[in-house]
Amino acid sequence: MIGFLALGFVLLFTEHRAHVLGALPFLLLLSCPLMHLFMHHGHGHGHDGTPQPGAGRSPREGQGQ
Repeated sequence: MIGFLALGFVLLFTEHRAHVLGALPFLLLLSCPLMHLFMHHGHGHGHDGTPQPGAGRSPREGQGQ
């Protein structure tokens, strides 16, 4: 099954190379706002701009080590 899927991917890529490579700059530009949106999830910022309690601490702090 993996070989069949790999063969299908290679055939699609070779036949539609101009379309795939032409879309790469747009996909790169699209990735910037998507990464900004999804990568800022764990910063611990509240909706009012103030940090939430414990947002700047590492997970090991406060465990008595």
